[in-house]
Amino acid sequence: MAERKPIESWLTDMDGVLMHEGVPVPGADSFIKRLRESGKPFLVLTNNSIYTPRDLHARLARIGLDVPVENIWTSALATAQFLDDQRPGGTAYVIGEAGLTTALHDIGYVLTDHEPDYVVLGETRTYSFEALTKAIRLINAGARFIATNPDETGPSAEGALPATGSVAALITKATGREPYFVGKPNPLMMRAGLNAIGAHSETSAMIGDRMDTDVLAGLEAGMQTFLVLTGLTRPQDVDRHPFRPSRIVDSIADLVDLV
Repeated sequence: MAERKPIESWLTDMDGVLMHEGVPVPGADSFIKRLRESGKPFLVLTNNSIYTPRDLHARLARIGLDVPVENIWTSALATAQFLDDQRPGGTAYVIGEAGLTTALHDIGYVLTDHEPDYVVLGETRTYSFEALTKAIRLINAGARFIATNPDETGPSAEGALPATGSVAALITKATGREPYFVGKPNPLMMRAGLNAIGAHSETSAMIGDRMDTDVLAGLEAGMQTFLVLTGLTRPQDVDRHPFRPSRIVDSIADLVDLV
């Protein structure tokens, strides 16, 4: 096996790595502090498209994690960048919240339900039957189908919630059209994030708590990968996948000295 280059930049998932159900994971504050002191490029990533980076900065700050706005990268931002590359100044019918609608407005997209170029599905806590019906009809009429991320469920204090991937499956069943998912594990999200901080995959590492999104995305983008066991994946789950992370650790606290 070829020797890996030293890690010069870090990407880390948020939920399950830095925090769990709104509570910081022990060692997360030390990891972020060490990153900021080191001056190394880094990003905190999330497939959740509900919140803007400013919202997430404030939410993290409230639990003692000081992550600058410019170091937060969401599937909503990656989706907006993808659409701006594909069809600048286009139009979209959007099901989602402020994180997604703000990102699309910022690239100059017009949000409309009149013959849009795209139907864009993101995360929301209030999926409406009316909005889904409109999306299905627009896709049947020729709109291209984009989804921010393939996560089928999301965490909550009360248990699992249906997420973008599950709702996308409903739309696919009704239209016969598969969406293009921009978020993890699509390496597009990772490469766009690396470009945003001027980093390179061969000297970067990805930290995550999920094999099917975080580790897979980092692997396909050519990065070293670290799986932490403070989120969804248990040690016995790893061998169910045909790929492995570069290293498995108990928590992000075990990685502070690598920065």
